Amino acid sequence: MSSHAPIQSPKAAVDSLAAILGGALPGSLASADDPAAALLHDDGVARAVASRLRRAGSGGGDDGLCGWLYDAFQSSVPALKLAVLRFVPTLAGVYMSRAVSRKPLAGFEAVILALYMHAVAQRGSSAEEPETVALPNLANPSVYHAAAAAASKTAKAAEPEVAVLSPALEPHGTVRATRRARIVGAVLELYHGKLALMPFSSKMDFCEFCVAWSGKHNSSNDKPRVASAPAPAAEGVEEKWRRVPLPWELFQPALRIVGHCLLGPNNSDELKTQATRAAQCLYLRATETMDARAVLACRSLIRLSQMVEEPIPEPSFSEAVQANMAELEAMRANILSAKN
Repeated sequence: MSSHAPIQSPKAAVDSLAAILGGALPGSLASADDPAAALLHDDGVARAVASRLRRAGSGGGDDGLCGWLYDAFQSSVPALKLAVLRFVPTLAGVYMSRAVSRKPLAGFEAVILALYMHAVAQRGSSAEEPETVALPNLANPSVYHAAAAAASKTAKAAEPEVAVLSPALEPHGTVRATRRARIVGAVLELYHGKLALMPFSSKMDFCEFCVAWSGKHNSSNDKPRVASAPAPAAEGVEEKWRRVPLPWELFQPALRIVGHCLLGPNNSDELKTQATRAAQCLYLRATETMDARAVLACRSLIRLSQMVEEPIPEPSFSEAVQANMAELEAMRANILSAKN
């Protein structure tokens, strides 16, 4: 996509980004001891990049920021790849919301395809086969209980259920409407694999876009969470993100990320609140489309989150201890009386 020289160091990435964003980039970034860590964790950088990605007209073939994201991810520096993954929620969120309007988004698509091809390469020779997991079939009798009726010796045990964790990945050079959900879903799976390393604001961004994608965000307090940088008046008001098609190949990885945000051990209350809202909106969307898998997955996630919040009563052994002590005292008295 880009005609610039490949980015080979975090310092070069910072200099290149500064040339694109100009004064919108915080001055502390240039003097940071660890530029790659600053690109990943600095809130000022996140606001500047996210604001540019969300801006009307972004994502075209001549978008300099998309070119920077593409070059940074193609570099050989793992920390720069993480810095690009940090913006996957905004990148995917804006792209999917605009794709339904058929606007030219060659810049966004180039970055998304670079991420997708990296996911294909990670799977290696097994990319053409789906990732599956075998689940026990509940029709089989439990090994811990006697069967109600003796099973026939010739009867075959029910085959285990096979669940698809990730569909097969095929190399693609373009993003067509028929394969868009699978490509973006694979990018979300890639993001999910590094989710533990992502900053708080990145996870909040993703939950925000899940609410928008669901189309179930008509509450009075539904306002964009991330404050965009001040924009010139000519650019108009902030774009409203649209409801998008959510087939299972996109719904499943999105719900996994929301589940991590909701049930992760070190997540803040603010993130859990945002993730709860995202899960509820996705559930409403699933019930509308009557997708049984999505309904069951969302209901299970919401119920799990409620169970985590409910206090677990500590068992009380006082009554049992008192009964045992009384029994021991009676036995002791009987022994003493027998000796006498």
